[in-house]
Amino acid sequence: MDASIREWLSRPEDFAARFGMDARGVARATAGHPALVNPYFLSLIRSADDPLGRQVVPDPREADDPSGPDPLAEESMSPAPGLVHRYPDRVLLLAETRCAVRCRYCMRKRLAGESAPDPGPALAYIRDNPGVREVILSGGDPLMMETGRLEDLLARLKAIPHVEVLRIHSRVPGALPERISPDLAAMLARFHPLYVNIQFNHPAELTPQAGRACGLLAETGIPLGSQTVLLAGVNDRAETLAALFRGLLALRVRPYYLHHLDRVPGTAHFQVPLSRGLRILEDLRGRLPGIAVPQYMVDLPGGGGKVPVTPRYILGRQGGAWLIRDVDGRVVRVPEDG
Repeated sequence: MDASIREWLSRPEDFAARFGMDARGVARATAGHPALVNPYFLSLIRSADDPLGRQVVPDPREADDPSGPDPLAEESMSPAPGLVHRYPDRVLLLAETRCAVRCRYCMRKRLAGESAPDPGPALAYIRDNPGVREVILSGGDPLMMETGRLEDLLARLKAIPHVEVLRIHSRVPGALPERISPDLAAMLARFHPLYVNIQFNHPAELTPQAGRACGLLAETGIPLGSQTVLLAGVNDRAETLAALFRGLLALRVRPYYLHHLDRVPGTAHFQVPLSRGLRILEDLRGRLPGIAVPQYMVDLPGGGGKVPVTPRYILGRQGGAWLIRDVDGRVVRVPEDG
């Protein structure tokens, strides 16, 4: 993996040459958030403005958006370097800062290029807080860690008696599937119960290589979920998301969350109005079985945490019955006692 890093696209002038862009505009876009795309994901991109290109190719508009760098106030909830403790029973451990691709909408772009912190203080905090039952490894991307280093971290977490569940958040199976080897999958399976949530944003990411990577993980009994980010010009149509979620189920990946985009610098051109997101979700419920429809989640600014938002189906009560709207818009009376 490290030997091929020289082949990854990273310099503004290389992006400009490959995609016919103005080099100065690319340089402005990457001044605050350097770009990086591996050869595999690059091979899937037809143009800078296609659904995959928009996710990873720097856009000059990024430099014109000055919103704050830490909208979710993670740093104010960090009791140790690389650790976020927002919810009582679980913590987020930023185990790695490297990624397979640097998404232009990344909520933690402020950390790009930094070194991963020593996990020692974070592990000590977890050991000293018995209310922590779940540890979520994120970053960056934990699956970009060297296998031995990741195994050591998982073993140290597993040795803490009150840690019951481990979870990994990764984009690697879809963005760098060659990283998922039988040996890596077998190593991860030694730490059950372990869950892996993968980011997939568009059906074009569901390649045979991605399918093989997901299959290697699923065959070991690791439950797989997908966390999709709703992005303008990428997947903000019900037809696109329906194709994505059907394809994920075929790969044994359960659509888990559809994330409303976090408001970080350089992302204004990706923003989808919340009202439109709700309409898309409502449309999906008429197209897909329940198992294929994720929860639409908003991570509240200022550290309020993730909350689900749903279309309004319950309209009120009348004469001892509930008035509930079905997916076709018809109002149905449902008695209180069923």
